[in-house]
Amino acid sequence: MSRPLSLARRLLLAQVLVLVALAATVVGVAAVVGPPEFDRHLALAGHTDPDLIAHGEQAFVSAGLVALGAGLAIAGLGALGATALLTRRIGAALAALAAGAARVAAGDYGTPVALPADRELQAVAAGFNAMAAQIASTEATRRRLLTDLAHELRTPLAAIELLLEGLEDGVVPADAATTATLRAQTARLARLATDVRDVSAAEEGRLTLVREPVPLPALLADAVATAAPAAEAGGVRLEADPPPDVTVAVDRTRIGQALDNLLRNAVQHTPSGRRVRLWADAVGDAVRIGVRDEGAGIAAEDLPHVFERFYRGGDRRHDQGAGSGVGLAISRAIVAAHGGTLTAASDGAGRGAEFVLTLPRGR
Repeated sequence: MSRPLSLARRLLLAQVLVLVALAATVVGVAAVVGPPEFDRHLALAGHTDPDLIAHGEQAFVSAGLVALGAGLAIAGLGALGATALLTRRIGAALAALAAGAARVAAGDYGTPVALPADRELQAVAAGFNAMAAQIASTEATRRRLLTDLAHELRTPLAAIELLLEGLEDGVVPADAATTATLRAQTARLARLATDVRDVSAAEEGRLTLVREPVPLPALLADAVATAAPAAEAGGVRLEADPPPDVTVAVDRTRIGQALDNLLRNAVQHTPSGRRVRLWADAVGDAVRIGVRDEGAGIAAEDLPHVFERFYRGGDRRHDQGAGSGVGLAISRAIVAAHGGTLTAASDGAGRGAEFVLTLPRGR
């Protein structure tokens, strides 16, 4: 089976056919229209001799064919040369795109595609390279997620396995405490699965936001009500300053999830008898929401990494709690999807921490 012609050769062949059709059309029209028009002008000039008219027609046709032939030949060569250059340029660009696609298919996302400096081709190259970068980011996220997830699953699975072995050997009694421990570890696995799903969707830009105007006092009241049981159970005083009466255009559920993660993190890291404070203010076109705790604080070397998934740092109390280690990463991704920022600050270990969430105000 013969191979089909390349796009460049098909474009060149199409140009040749167009030129042939153009030449035939020009010659045919000239042969039909030219002689009668020539005779009419001779008659207007008073030349009626048949021999003179016949000789004039022959001279006109001969000169016309030579002129048309030379003009069409020169124009055709120029057109073919320009077409050859253009098709070669397009063919090289398509070959570069095909090579780039083959590299991406083979897992090489770091080599950008370079195309000629035409606006359209540059736009194609930029789109292709952006696609490759997005695939690389998604692939890196997937690999990191699998590694982190495997590490995080070990603790609850090991606890469940030990309890089951103890039950089989009769060392661990099948009582309410054992059942509660199994349920707690199972709930931890379920929360881990949900959090990993959410943070992956957020980091890859797949979060669906349903924005609506929400009064800031109502948003913070919901957050306090959600965090109050955990704070009471831990003996932590949860206080909220009166917020300004402004409106924010947010997805109420998602921002509520981000605030819940921040308050849960603060309560978990604050010893009994100390305080977690929720505050808010409006500055220009932005609204700031802060969560300040009097807990373990964050060491200077850990501060740049607190929003990384599963990052523990020097404080390991997360390992004994229900946290999955991705709450802060989820919160930052949710806030970023709203066009806001989330920052962390601390004066050091043992001196508490503060997280400040900034959102654009609603109009």
